[in-house]
Amino acid sequence: MDLPEVGRVVEAVLLCADEPMSINQLTKLFAEHDEVDRRLVLQAIEDLQGRWQDRGLALVEVAEGWRFQSRPAMQKYVELIHPEKPPRYSRAVMETLAIIAWCYPVTRGDIEDIRGVTMSSQIIKTLEDRGWIEVVGYRDGPGRPSLLGVTDQFWSDMGLQSRADLPPLESFHDALQADDEAYASLQQEIAITLDEPSAGEGKEGLADTSELTEQLERKSVQD
Repeated sequence: MDLPEVGRVVEAVLLCADEPMSINQLTKLFAEHDEVDRRLVLQAIEDLQGRWQDRGLALVEVAEGWRFQSRPAMQKYVELIHPEKPPRYSRAVMETLAIIAWCYPVTRGDIEDIRGVTMSSQIIKTLEDRGWIEVVGYRDGPGRPSLLGVTDQFWSDMGLQSRADLPPLESFHDALQADDEAYASLQQEIAITLDEPSAGEGKEGLADTSELTEQLERKSVQD
């Protein structure tokens, strides 16, 4: 099996797949062809990226693997065939998600320290049910509190590979050991990232529509 044929197989499978596929999964498709290895599959992907460069879809790598997704310029047209509105989350949920994404691993107490308010258990449940956060370990200390982190599904839904793709944010661990002024600075950075609430809304109200909020609330379109 030569490179063009490998490319056609990879292209067809990724276009029909419901979820991203890792390079290992793609390589296993050619188990009956000893001449097709990981290197050849990666070369086929690179060729496909070039062939799709000027089209409405792009072949991209996200945390869970490779997938085709619509380019940003196509988003408004794709949304016309998906008229249902994505779920809206409270500002408390969005702030919590932002803190976990930028600062993980963190405990519930860490999040409450940064936000300055007591956090409802429903916030964590909402994000867990969406598949965006999970328990990644436990902190040594009294009660061994759970450490929370974001999932590969979160990065894939955002069209990102890892935290390295996020805008820089002050280190949470540095802020933990600093004074109240450092906490205030970190809170301000998160508030700027999420945008301020719309007029008349309290901190716990629905967040104003912003580019980041829409990105966090809507899965990247794959078709």
